Amino acid sequence: MPLAADTAPPSFRPIAPDAAGAPLYRVVKRSLLQAIEAGRYPAGGALPSEAELSAALGVSIGTLRHAVDELVAEHILVRRQGRGTYVAMHNTDRFLFQFFHVERSDGLREAPKVELVAFERVRAEPEVAAVLGIKAGDPAIQVDNRLLLQGRAVIHDRLTLPAPLFKGLTEKRFKERPSTIYHLYQTEFGITVTRAQERARAVAADRNAARILGVPQGMPVMQVLRTALTFGDKPVEHRLSTINTTQHDYVHLLSRPA
Repeated sequence: MPLAADTAPPSFRPIAPDAAGAPLYRVVKRSLLQAIEAGRYPAGGALPSEAELSAALGVSIGTLRHAVDELVAEHILVRRQGRGTYVAMHNTDRFLFQFFHVERSDGLREAPKVELVAFERVRAEPEVAAVLGIKAGDPAIQVDNRLLLQGRAVIHDRLTLPAPLFKGLTEKRFKERPSTIYHLYQTEFGITVTRAQERARAVAADRNAARILGVPQGMPVMQVLRTALTFGDKPVEHRLSTINTTQHDYVHLLSRPA
């Protein structure tokens, strides 16, 4: 039986199985995502219990768990033994596991030390604008970072962000963030990076990358273009990474859904 109106979790209504138009657990998953995206359950916040959610949505516990399982696998939710299910926070561990793929050739993996090289407000170039879904010339924020591993400059990141999504972001605020960049997006601007699309190729280091990484201009390096996506696969960040692979590899664990 559904919960009474005064006890049901907010923003959830019973789902009519014959009106779903998709497997029922996927409709439940979509409903949970919409509530999280709308900020009704903020990052780090707990979801109602399985019993409350299944009753409010009018579905079985098994259907609800199937939806939650997928969101846990996608790092949107996290289960805490004996405590419940929470909206996942971006932190260093998640960054290393999901979004950082560079490690030393002997397998040593660690969080990089990030040095801010430049922070400026720019007009989006056509290629970047197309990726971000904005118009060429729209206001953007461009950030250059140098990432050090084992005390050695290994990566040059150039981030471009649509300025309207990051109102109030200053160089000081960016530099003094207490955790990862994606944690800053999530906690300060309500933007949760859920996944990223990447393209990689070999290039010759240009003058700027050579200066930041301390390598000869023209030296072969790896270049990775990343588009960070939030809910609904909306692009929120364009990132161009130039990687010195002399002593480091780009390692990505591939898996197939169960």
